[in-house]
Amino acid sequence: MMILEFILIGIILVFIMTYRNSSGEGIYKFVKEQATVAYDKYAPYSYKVMREKIKELGLEYTPRQYLIQVGAFAIGAGGIGYLYFYNLIIVIVYAIAAVSIIPYLTYLRCKRQYSEFIFEQIQVYTTNTIMEFNTTQSFIKSLEGVVESGVLEEPVLSDVKTMIALSYEKGDVTESINYMNSKYPYYMVKNMHQLFLQVTKEGAKNTEETFDNMLSDIDILVEGVYRDRSDRKQFHGQFLTFGFSLYSLIVLIQLILGVESYIDMLDNLMMRILVHGVVIINSFFLIKGEKYYNENVGAE
Repeated sequence: MMILEFILIGIILVFIMTYRNSSGEGIYKFVKEQATVAYDKYAPYSYKVMREKIKELGLEYTPRQYLIQVGAFAIGAGGIGYLYFYNLIIVIVYAIAAVSIIPYLTYLRCKRQYSEFIFEQIQVYTTNTIMEFNTTQSFIKSLEGVVESGVLEEPVLSDVKTMIALSYEKGDVTESINYMNSKYPYYMVKNMHQLFLQVTKEGAKNTEETFDNMLSDIDILVEGVYRDRSDRKQFHGQFLTFGFSLYSLIVLIQLILGVESYIDMLDNLMMRILVHGVVIINSFFLIKGEKYYNENVGAE
């Protein structure tokens, strides 16, 4: 009987590892495919700056929401620990381990929200600068018009002001453009700046149609980004549902063996190690999926 139990636990372990290696690749492929229309990964700012901006935007969890999250993680992990081991000490250890993951998940969520905010600000910056240029026919005046319009927020607002200051200080737009390109390496930013640089250096005329085409390109890009955001959110929900359902495989084993036989099986050290392996691998799978959903948002 012990040999049969060992084989059954081994099958679960192999199944989860196989799923992670096969379907996990599908997740990575999904993210990479969506990268063609996703927002550019944004990392120059520290977590403290990002967290303050998220609070300012009203996206930060309230103390009550954090308390509910802590309770849900502790109860969920404790329930899994009990279902797998029927041991109070392991229940407590699993609950503590689950709660300790919350700060990392908070960081990932914050980084994604901040990245989305920056992308929206960059879209506002490029669109409004082009529209201002159609009126002023001057890149610097366009930047000043965007700043005065009040449509930009920090930190993009301060960076545009720095662009203006650099342009007047150097008497040329090249350094200010290089500064903005380095801070926000989005294709739409670089393409727009390259066009403005050509206009400034070469004195090109009749640029209205060219800029109108660029506005259309930006609109298409933004539409793709928001569609991708919706698809990613839906996929994320399905991923979590399946990931958590993997924990319930232990119920199948206990139905086959019987609860008492299963508990007797746990007296074997190797069995306990294998069961812990099942929980750890599945938990790692979920955490890595969360990381890719919140952090690996690709490039525009």
